[in-house]
Amino acid sequence: MSQAASASIELRTSPHLRSRKTVDVIMRNVVYAMLPICAFAVWNFGISALALIVVCTLVAVLTEHIYCLLVKKPTTVGDWSVVITGILVALILPPALPLWMAAVTTFVAVALGKLFFGGLGYNVFNPALVGRAFAQVAFTLPMTTWTPARLPDRFVEFIPTSLTIPFLEPGSLQDWLSSVAPDGWTGATPLQLMKSEQIGTETSQLLFGSVAGSTGETAALLILVCGLYLVVRKMMNWRITFSILATAAAFSWVFHLVDPAQYPDPVFMLGAGSLMLGAVFMATDMVSSPETRMGVWIYGAFIGFMVVIIRLFGGLPEGVMYAILLGNAVSPLISRVTQPRTYGTVKKSRKQAKEGA
Repeated sequence: MSQAASASIELRTSPHLRSRKTVDVIMRNVVYAMLPICAFAVWNFGISALALIVVCTLVAVLTEHIYCLLVKKPTTVGDWSVVITGILVALILPPALPLWMAAVTTFVAVALGKLFFGGLGYNVFNPALVGRAFAQVAFTLPMTTWTPARLPDRFVEFIPTSLTIPFLEPGSLQDWLSSVAPDGWTGATPLQLMKSEQIGTETSQLLFGSVAGSTGETAALLILVCGLYLVVRKMMNWRITFSILATAAAFSWVFHLVDPAQYPDPVFMLGAGSLMLGAVFMATDMVSSPETRMGVWIYGAFIGFMVVIIRLFGGLPEGVMYAILLGNAVSPLISRVTQPRTYGTVKKSRKQAKEGA
């Protein structure tokens, strides 16, 4: 019998093409991409920001590890996804938030936003934003209290509220701020100043992060550069980020043309608040975003549009969190209606569909 006749045919199910980019490799690279943002946050807000990042990351890892022990399954912290959640929670919280509140917020993000749905691959919403939504309701005042960037003693002195004992009233942050904050500082973020007083912020401050805001949201240019690293490594869907930013810029430009005194220009809209951080690192979550090529464009445009509407006409100055959570909610529907036609099939007419039913 010849060698050709004796050769067997091996049949396998799809996928037939496999990538070397495993889950842990992708997640670890996302962590690498966020490290410069973490370093800049520490530069901006000092040891309080460092403590916030460390606490949130440790609580996230411990929460998932203890859960795995309780349900008697191998620990899943090695895939690095929970590390991303912990870091993101820290970056979207105010640097003056008491550390115990940050720990509770992180626990809710991991337990309710991820593990409750079944772990990685099953969460409907971005876990970090689930935690922030909880903190926004449970800790309203601390979540809307801001500190100026680059205070002189930030590397040797904690912000007083950071070390507040659980369930006790925070220390006199306002008195402390009045003694250390620069003259003329209003205690408001750029979005709050624009929302309440129609006062703009210099573009350079928005791009390079010398403004008040959440721990890791202030440096829009740095966040964009870190996102480009993931795009170059083909570990992030750039279409989502691009469609969010393009849609937000387009709609804010239209409103700005109508009334420049009341509505900010597109540059301000893109650089202020957490839009850049959300568009790069949260809306692009592979699990909670659509699966189809057309779907990601629709998903991104929806989020960008909702950010502009909430910021300009909502009661709160910021709308990125709610916009992304709403996008997560409609993501399964978007994936369903944008599924490409199976190769070789013919679309049924309405009459044929009724006859088949």
